[in-house]
Amino acid sequence: MRLNNSAYFAKISYLLWYAVLLFFGYLMLLITLQYIPARTDVAFLRIKQDVVGMLHYRIAFFAHVYTGMFILVSGMLQFPGYIRKHFPAVHKWSGRIYAFGIMVIAGPAGFVMGYYGNGGLVSQSAFCILAVLWIVFTWKAVAFARAHRIAEHKKWMYRSYALTLSAISLRAWKWLLVLLFAPGPMDVYHVVSWLGWAGNLLIAEAFIYFTFKKQEGGRLNKEIAAAGVGVV
Repeated sequence: MRLNNSAYFAKISYLLWYAVLLFFGYLMLLITLQYIPARTDVAFLRIKQDVVGMLHYRIAFFAHVYTGMFILVSGMLQFPGYIRKHFPAVHKWSGRIYAFGIMVIAGPAGFVMGYYGNGGLVSQSAFCILAVLWIVFTWKAVAFARAHRIAEHKKWMYRSYALTLSAISLRAWKWLLVLLFAPGPMDVYHVVSWLGWAGNLLIAEAFIYFTFKKQEGGRLNKEIAAAGVGVV
């Protein structure tokens, strides 16, 4: 009964987690639709008129925005065990879309956007570091998958997707900080430019540590039991 309850609550937790992701994904879709068709006088670009005239910035911005939803959704499909077990082709191809989108398009584009980010050096360095880590973490996840080192692949995918979710968490933190403290616009931007992704990464590291520590402990106990060694 205890195992059944644990499995039941685990499933409920996963469903709630994906419901939250889908909700915020919907909000991200609404943001993306503001830029279809491509315009330079709407939403965020209204405060970027000093750089939006540069062709490379426009290319980076729209490439980043238009690939964002595909990356968010394809990344979401990487984690459910049911999909990996019953629909391995979906897992494989969505993973390829996710990795290609980050390493070839959205990551480099995000670095360009970060270089011209609002808030000066504090925010610019945060966004540029985020872009570099996003590419590196995703590349390591791909490398370990190709080497069939699945445990390491999973760890780096958690880290990569934690950074992917910074598009959501940055906006959530901004809303919360403004609601609670009403700081100046640039002050809150400085904070969320770092907190939006560093906070996610800390959560991912904690999740990785406790999840894989538990799995390794369970595997060790099975090996001991199989060997017929008693534990005192």
